[in-house]
Amino acid sequence: MIKIIKNFIKRILNQLFKKRGHIKLGIYGPPNSGKTTLANRICKDWLGEEMGAVSKIPHETREVQVKEKITIKFKNKELSFKLIDTPGITTRIDYEDFLKYKISEKKAKERAKEATRGIIEAIKWLEDMDCVIVVLDATENPYSQVNITIIGNLAARKIPVLIVANKIDLKKAKIKKVEAAFPQYDVVGVSAEYGNNMEEFYESLYRLVK
Repeated sequence: MIKIIKNFIKRILNQLFKKRGHIKLGIYGPPNSGKTTLANRICKDWLGEEMGAVSKIPHETREVQVKEKITIKFKNKELSFKLIDTPGITTRIDYEDFLKYKISEKKAKERAKEATRGIIEAIKWLEDMDCVIVVLDATENPYSQVNITIIGNLAARKIPVLIVANKIDLKKAKIKKVEAAFPQYDVVGVSAEYGNNMEEFYESLYRLVK
């Protein structure tokens, strides 16, 4: 009986903590899908600062980055959370892939090692996530092995997911294809770089986390 009461109190406390902004919200996805660009957009919108560097070179983000508390307010709603931006998940990292970006062989090998460590770190962080935003490049094929692996991993862990189809400012963007690939989840199309459709994103985020 005492154990039941303790578990009940623990659940109540967890709910209270989450309402106070202790929700851990992770951003996951393949390399160059725009994860850090979205994280920067969120931080600029509500904190007036960026979260991390971005570039066209894959695996620019090679370590997990954290913003302890972000509070968003819109349409008489308020939502607070800890934002965790993670390195791009991939099944293969080859240092030679970096050489075409005019990076020296030494730096390319270092970058590959750092990226590998970053992926391992990102996967470990899944154990601690309350909700996850999966950012996909809407101009790319959503049925890739990496995307299916990420979504499958989250589904197995029963973590609430919002899929962001990023780069809708580009002509090749196909949101409907992303929706068809993962019909079990809400999909919202945005341009994290230009801030297009962020209001709908925040509305979707509220429904995910509430």
